[in-house]
Amino acid sequence: MEKNIKANMRKSIHGEWSSKLIFIFAATGSAVGLGNIWKFPWMTGENGGGAFVLIYIVSVLLIALPIMIAEVFIGRHGKQNPVASLNYLSNESSSFDITEIDNRLNRVTTRKQKYSNSDDYTNWQLVGWMGMLAGVLILSFYSVIAGWTMSYIIKAGSGVFTGIDLESSKQVFNNLVADPYLLLFWHSLFMLLTCYIVSMGVKGGLEKAVKILIPGLFLILIGLGIYVTTLPGFVDGLHYMFVPDMDKITPDVILSAMGMAFFSLSIGMGSLMIYGAYLSDKSSITEVTTIVAFADTFVAILAGVIIFPIVFTYNLDPSSAGPGLIFQTLPIAFGAMTGGQLLSTLFFLLLFFAAITSAISLIEPAISYMIEKYSKSRLESTVIIGLFTWFLGIGTILSFNYGADIKFLNLNFFDLLDTFTSKIMLPLGGLLMAIFTGYIVKVAIVKNELKLKDFIFSFWYKLLRYIAPVAVTLIFINGFI
Repeated sequence: MEKNIKANMRKSIHGEWSSKLIFIFAATGSAVGLGNIWKFPWMTGENGGGAFVLIYIVSVLLIALPIMIAEVFIGRHGKQNPVASLNYLSNESSSFDITEIDNRLNRVTTRKQKYSNSDDYTNWQLVGWMGMLAGVLILSFYSVIAGWTMSYIIKAGSGVFTGIDLESSKQVFNNLVADPYLLLFWHSLFMLLTCYIVSMGVKGGLEKAVKILIPGLFLILIGLGIYVTTLPGFVDGLHYMFVPDMDKITPDVILSAMGMAFFSLSIGMGSLMIYGAYLSDKSSITEVTTIVAFADTFVAILAGVIIFPIVFTYNLDPSSAGPGLIFQTLPIAFGAMTGGQLLSTLFFLLLFFAAITSAISLIEPAISYMIEKYSKSRLESTVIIGLFTWFLGIGTILSFNYGADIKFLNLNFFDLLDTFTSKIMLPLGGLLMAIFTGYIVKVAIVKNELKLKDFIFSFWYKLLRYIAPVAVTLIFINGFI
């Protein structure tokens, strides 16, 4: 209709994804990260196996997906960086009431629609600022952890894990994190690769990367998944993953599963918003985000299907391995199995692929802001944001060795960043985006952008307005406490 022509004709200055499939690859890469393959299995192990998985899946559908759709909607409608997109929608919604005009005139009006200046300051742009800052802060320590995966690819390929025992495995890991210069090398290399990809632009860098990395990630996952079917512990692993023990469901397990669902989709940091800005108006937001949510959940569950049969085959305890499951416990199993050198190399290569696709989405929102706000070139913007992020990462490196005893609120630098971003900034950002889309943006604008059947839109809108905010608030309170 005439009232929406202006918004639909707008384009991102950075270009668009060449196809719906490429957006799905990119958004899946953003969502799939170390959290799916590293954190999800040990969270499952610590929270009762199948019971946790069941609540996780329900939470993805009822909490995470509705907010994810809202975030992509904001980006696609605004066609700019997160700060500017929120500003644009806020001004657009406050300038007139589209629904009131439609109801009163019941026809296409020829009256000129008045929008506020999209550069006018609104408080909602602070949500965009918070998301971009969270992305940079997360990448600063995420890059250090991703550096571990690069180091472990070399270790696995050179046979370091062959015949290794628990004590030796712990020693390998401790030697790595105790060496700040080695950590700095891997951190710098990972940041250099990330910045190189992002500096090449949407089609020259982001698209080319995800075209290779995402299919490669799924091929490795499926290959490892086929292999574990031959292990003696395969059936026990499946039973642990998919047969819920309802006695294990406690308030803590429920909140942990809800939190994992929310964080695994990369909600609240602006990544999905900026990727949405590059999405063609011809693509269905609901369709592509649902596919991405399914792919992300599939990766997390398949990671568990791969890891738990290995754990049970080699008589390891799934509930006590914790965060060390990937870097200290699994190398023992890889070292004992036939073909373990190749399998462990593929596994840590898989982790690297997941890490790099998430990393480029973490830094892209801030870079797009620099380009749009200050008219910097993409290369200049990448260098500025990349160097700042790299420098912050040094604090995380020192947290594992020389600076381990330097603490604030009883947390070292790494723990402080991790806690502040994952337990405060991201849930708060997701909550505010749900409120913004559900209560601030005019419903006619949302309907026009999503183009859903009335009953589907009504169901999603109720989830966004009532269920998701309550659930995210509980996650926020639980994490904060």
